[in-house]
Amino acid sequence: MELLGWLVVGLLAGAIARLVMPGRDPGGCVVTILLGIAGALLAGYVGRMLGIYAPGEQASFIAAILGSIAVLGLYRFFVGRN
Repeated sequence: MELLGWLVVGLLAGAIARLVMPGRDPGGCVVTILLGIAGALLAGYVGRMLGIYAPGEQASFIAAILGSIAVLGLYRFFVGRN
């Protein structure tokens, strides 16, 4: 059930990351939202592994947004070079 929660948070974080980082994405909206989910899952895993926050805290949503922005930025950097 927790994974499903992170997927929903990832959808929202991906949409917010798309709004924060305007411009053309090489993969379109669907890829951006999938990258947002990946960033949210990564941020959730790393945050809990480091003991920064517990499940359900508000900081986890902020971390999901930051993780989504980071993954989207890396995607644009590597795919935009071609």
